[in-house]
Amino acid sequence: MDNAKLILNGQEYEFPTFAGSEGEVGIDFAALRSQTKAISYDPGYGNTGSCSSAITFINGEKGILRYRGYPIEQVAENASFVEVCYLLIYGDLPNREQLESFQHDLTYHTMIHEDMKKFFEGFPPSAHPMAILASMVISLSAYYPGANDPENIDLNIVRLLAK
Repeated sequence: MDNAKLILNGQEYEFPTFAGSEGEVGIDFAALRSQTKAISYDPGYGNTGSCSSAITFINGEKGILRYRGYPIEQVAENASFVEVCYLLIYGDLPNREQLESFQHDLTYHTMIHEDMKKFFEGFPPSAHPMAILASMVISLSAYYPGANDPENIDLNIVRLLAK
């Protein structure tokens, strides 16, 4: 794909291009400021892709939302919460055996440590639910030594979803 050319104050600059997930042309302006001392202005980021994602595709103008290539309507109508979790984590919907195994793992890890119940008692009745949730999620790490080891990533995902 050809580079994109920008002429600014009589000076020509080139920026790499790439094909987007829907075949649209993307222009990589990461070096715009360092090369030109200029910035881009895109109110509402309507023309800006903030990242590259293999998980989500959004086109608000056309009403398109896909997860791992599946239209959200299809996922919402035909997949369970557990199937959607599997899809987002592993990249495809599970077959029957994979779903049963994943469901078993989630069920196995649903319990919380007895001492965590005491944490709930420390929150005032008026506490916002998100504040409680955030506090409890971060507290889980205290009960799982080795949670930061890279080989435990899948296990930690299951533990968190199971709670």
